[in-house]
Amino acid sequence: MLEKLTQQLAAAQPLADEQIHLAVDALVDEKISTATKADFLAALANKGETPSEIAAFARALRARSISPPLDDDIRAREILDVVGTGGDRLSTFNISTTVALVAAAAGVLVAKHGNRANTSPIGSADVMEALGVPFDLTPEEAVLSLRRHSFAYFFAPRYHPAFRHIIPARKLCAERGQPTIFNFLGPLLNPARPSAMLLGVSRPDFCEPFARVLQSLGVRRAMVVCGTAQDESGSLRHLDELSPLGPSVIAEFYQEHALTCSTLSPELFPLQPATLADLRGGDREQNAATIRNILNNRERGPKRDAVLLNAAAALFIAGNAKSLAEGWSLAAEVIDSGKAAAKLKELAR
Repeated sequence: MLEKLTQQLAAAQPLADEQIHLAVDALVDEKISTATKADFLAALANKGETPSEIAAFARALRARSISPPLDDDIRAREILDVVGTGGDRLSTFNISTTVALVAAAAGVLVAKHGNRANTSPIGSADVMEALGVPFDLTPEEAVLSLRRHSFAYFFAPRYHPAFRHIIPARKLCAERGQPTIFNFLGPLLNPARPSAMLLGVSRPDFCEPFARVLQSLGVRRAMVVCGTAQDESGSLRHLDELSPLGPSVIAEFYQEHALTCSTLSPELFPLQPATLADLRGGDREQNAATIRNILNNRERGPKRDAVLLNAAAALFIAGNAKSLAEGWSLAAEVIDSGKAAAKLKELAR
């Protein structure tokens, strides 16, 4: 069956929802060869995944995930995730993770979904571990952390056990230099089912399609962003974050309201002069030190600016700020007042 679907994709024919559910059944079947799975994933990527295909894959994989026991009180609140697809290959420090901690310190309920490094040098789980924040929580522990601390980390391997049968095919594709749909499915599979999302993508033409995917998955409020910057050679590069170094493309929606696309200029914010090199990170310990310095108000340079810019969007999406400007001010106050440092101390063991 998977071979027939591979042939269909090779003929540039899209997959129907029921075919995608059959494909996922095959991908998680340990009896089907790694090569057959890899060929299917390559054919899908070469054809180009449509928003409806991406959403159908996400729904099929969500159905196989372990759901945390979130009660009605938590569900009644806005639940935020701040995450990037990765793939920009710019080795910036863990901006999304820092923003998630700032948002939690501002009182937002944050369900951070992530993993160890895959398409970036240091994954969010790696830096969480270096910060001393528990990241491999059981579903029950994660819910308790959400309730007590307004923050919980949902470590992807714990919630998606079926993925172990897909990993060999992904590795084979990587060895061939072949990207797959799993390079950007991760942010769509948060088991807490966040109602609000700030999602960074590595290409500006991904913003609108991914926003439509989030709409179809039931997210109430989202902003999908892709920033720009010049590297040391003067070449234009894309970040899976809002960029303090150049314009950012944004696709956003609120509940049933129409999706809108726009471009955000960094000139609207009190940003310091900076280059891409100023945002680059290092190993997990260096990135953890950077996050500590930002949250403890010891880092007040371009890295802090990048966090404030993205935290402004996160707080706006979560409903804690009425505008990006108000979100910037709130994020700065959370750091300057010591609330962000206190939140990290509260979470770390």
